Amino acid sequence: MNITTPEWVRDAIFYQIFPDRFAQSTRFGKNGYPNKPKNLQAWGDKPTHHGFQGGDLLGIIEKLDYLKDLGVTALYLNPIFSSASNHRYHTFDYYTVDPILGGNKAFDEFLSAAHQKGFKVVLDGVFNHASRGFFQFNHLMECGEESPFTDWFHVHGWPINAFNENEQPNYYAWWGMHSLPKFNTDTPAVREFLWDVATYWLEKGIDGWRLDVPNEIDDDEFWQEFRRRCKAINPDMYITGELWGEAHRWLQGDQFDGQMNYMFTRAALGYFSGDNMDQSDTERCGYGHIRTLNGHEFAEEIDRVFTRLYDPEIVFSNMNMLGSHDTPRTATIARNDVNALKLMYLFQMTVPGTPNIYYGDEIGLLGAHDPFCRGAFPWEDASIWNLELRDFIKELINVRKAHAVLRRGSFKIIHATYRSVFYKRILGDKTAVIAFNSSQEDQHFDGFADLPDTLQNQLETKQAPLRVNQPVTLHARSGYLWINE
Repeated sequence: MNITTPEWVRDAIFYQIFPDRFAQSTRFGKNGYPNKPKNLQAWGDKPTHHGFQGGDLLGIIEKLDYLKDLGVTALYLNPIFSSASNHRYHTFDYYTVDPILGGNKAFDEFLSAAHQKGFKVVLDGVFNHASRGFFQFNHLMECGEESPFTDWFHVHGWPINAFNENEQPNYYAWWGMHSLPKFNTDTPAVREFLWDVATYWLEKGIDGWRLDVPNEIDDDEFWQEFRRRCKAINPDMYITGELWGEAHRWLQGDQFDGQMNYMFTRAALGYFSGDNMDQSDTERCGYGHIRTLNGHEFAEEIDRVFTRLYDPEIVFSNMNMLGSHDTPRTATIARNDVNALKLMYLFQMTVPGTPNIYYGDEIGLLGAHDPFCRGAFPWEDASIWNLELRDFIKELINVRKAHAVLRRGSFKIIHATYRSVFYKRILGDKTAVIAFNSSQEDQHFDGFADLPDTLQNQLETKQAPLRVNQPVTLHARSGYLWINE
């Protein structure tokens, strides 16, 4: 099969927003927007599983210039539809934006503002399960086995036990949670409903879908038709799946364009943080135990991920993240080692695939497992911002944007030792060489052939130009980027 993915994705810089915690507008109660509910947590309070802090879509609009300045070009929003959870993975109504976020009116304003400023917008699609408040499931609770919607879910007993958590639910639910009934996607009406939701929001103008636990809809034909219908609305839309490991089944050109590349994330943490990782919470999320990697192992893993695992089209369309709403904050796992974080971001911005920054990671926010990785962005307390890290990430984004070889070039490992790794990207007559030394000591090399005569340093205060077959030193705990001009 001839695999095609959206061209814009390989040039994009994504920023992931958890809407309840990113930014809160003061425009509610004005210009047709309702007042916010009263019982909200104070902005910046310790996050809880059930508390709302009142972030909204108008607040995101007000921070678009901040994101533009950082270099972001695409936004991935965690779920925004009506829900009785702050993360909104418990969907009540797939056609209505949550009123606490501003409703459909605020979404229309947000989407227009984002597009006017050049941002792509990707929404989170939760199609495996709904919620107890979803109309058809609520119908089952009210009408029991005489409801006309009994085939929308997998029910194996009556009456529905939707709330007594001392007993197992008598229907299939995500991870056995009573609040998350799993759709029966064998039912034609359910399939049509979910496909209609997907195309409805594409017709409204969104640029793609991030799919929540898509592997749990164990049906290739469902996702093949999903792709056909979505691409018929917008051939350039993006489909990426939450798939934590190898995902060949879904990445052959007939289902998804890419995946959330947690294999990349584990490799970055395993090499750059290594034995210093705080793994107190990693086994509570999809990371599991993260293996510490030496230079040889790191080189082997990234060669596998970027050259051997998938078709190049898929590799360029995978979403490379260093953290998400489902993981402890990267700075927490790295024990707030800013040097390790900077090396990870240099890695993220110089490999194939589209980088995705989880909101607040650019300023070094800390947070353990859910809900603590979902804290409010501290807009009013810049004293806790790590400006050194943010400035470095901004510099890296600018370099990536300036050099197509970093976005579209081929990938090849040049050399690896126990602590050091060199790789190169090539696009036409342009070559980039990236090198890392993860050890506490300088590493010395005699030089490398098969490179342009001279490659210029791209990062201020780093090493002099790299010249073919000339000695090179990698200082302790350092990363380097050279490109021929």
